[in-house]
Amino acid sequence: MSRSGRLGVGVIGAGKVGPVLAAALAGAGHALTGITSGSDDEHVDVLLPGVPRLEPAEVVERSELVIIAVPSAELEGLVAGLAALAAWQPGQLVLHTAPEFGTEILRPAVALGVIPLAVHPAVSFSGTSMDLMLLQGSFAGVTAPAAVLPIAQALAVELGCEPVVILEADRPAYAEAIATATTFSRAIVQQATGLLAGIGVESPGSFLSALVRSAVDQALTETARSESDPDPR
Repeated sequence: MSRSGRLGVGVIGAGKVGPVLAAALAGAGHALTGITSGSDDEHVDVLLPGVPRLEPAEVVERSELVIIAVPSAELEGLVAGLAALAAWQPGQLVLHTAPEFGTEILRPAVALGVIPLAVHPAVSFSGTSMDLMLLQGSFAGVTAPAAVLPIAQALAVELGCEPVVILEADRPAYAEAIATATTFSRAIVQQATGLLAGIGVESPGSFLSALVRSAVDQALTETARSESDPDPR
């Protein structure tokens, strides 16, 4: 990191997550060096106007911090492929956002001297500027070697999140918890709206909006209360 703490940040992955994280870090004062192309570059331009479109190796070459925000199934091959090209640079920060992996998956890059970080914001991303508000006050699962854990935590804070340390061995369980919450929520809402649509209720999603949000908020409040007072007696 430079003496000012500001980094040149490049992003590999132009889906829903990468551009939002880039915009958040730009808002924290970091400089954006480039982002890879995706399926909807015009949409990315709204969040990141003027940021160059680069190939992955070019992103790595120009950046002090590389954020890898690609589907989990692509992460291992991408890291290894760039390592085979000797693209990674000693002392470079490399951060991935996949919930199920810690830093072990970055081993080919670590062998070339990078500093590995895993930061997963616990947010369901839409890929729009609204996500920047969702990041504020949210949490992020953070995994990194002990010596550089403060860097991962600081980056999570700059994204707007409260960092929560997840051990390398616990990442699969962490990912299962994230997947359970998101998949179950979607399935329940889809089932309920389908039932209402079947009996002729117009705009069933809007009909259920307040109910679902209040029910989830109440469940979270009850969970928080039980955590602070595990023995109600």
